[in-house]
Amino acid sequence: IWNLYDYYLVPSGAYFGSKKACELLHVQYSHDDNSVAVVNGYDHAFPGVRVKATIFDVNAKQKASQDVTVDIPADSSVRALQLQSVDGIAPTYFLKLEMRDASGKLVSDNFYWLSTKPDVLDWAKKFEEVYTPQSAYADLTGLNTLPPAKLIVRSSMSHDGKGQVVHAFVENPSTSLAFLVHLRIAKAKGGEDVVPIFWDDNYISLLPGEKRELAARFESVKAGGDNLVLTVDGWNVAPASHALAVKEKH
Repeated sequence: IWNLYDYYLVPSGAYFGSKKACELLHVQYSHDDNSVAVVNGYDHAFPGVRVKATIFDVNAKQKASQDVTVDIPADSSVRALQLQSVDGIAPTYFLKLEMRDASGKLVSDNFYWLSTKPDVLDWAKKFEEVYTPQSAYADLTGLNTLPPAKLIVRSSMSHDGKGQVVHAFVENPSTSLAFLVHLRIAKAKGGEDVVPIFWDDNYISLLPGEKRELAARFESVKAGGDNLVLTVDGWNVAPASHALAVKEKH
């Protein structure tokens, strides 16, 4: 489990990827056949679920979109749609998945960075059942060309029983993707992270114009004072810190 959080209890990107993958009702991309599937871990069905898949190029321009309405039986996985190939797209591209219930409420989403050049496993050099080397790698070098994205960030903090809750509002007003946006709460600017901490999501990616509200919970005694700061950074987002002011609950 050391890839989920480190010795200091700071959660990693793998933690939030695993958290999303374990959703009881989950939409996902299937690398083996380039399809989109819905996995239902509930003991009841979900009729009339709408699944939408949108492909964006490395410049965050929409290149293709598909959607379908399907019935999801209880305790099952269903292939919802087969993605079509997109002509003329650069080797690195993005896929956004959204799933809404019959009322239109968003119940699951997912975001992938993919390549038109696939990974190739060298099965001839497989080492027993624990390791198979690769003879070719996907081309994700386009991630290094992402233009800088500047975010709008607002936050509030309140007491909740013995703990504190931070609500962070993050918006991407730029024309480029904000990739792997990472939020953290520290005991002071440049200080250590507040741990343990429980974010509902993190390491998110925001397309142009997208916004998200994220919440974090932690024990007040672990915070080490009221001089807390929210720091936001990302793959192509410069770090910025914002002081957190406590808002009393009434």
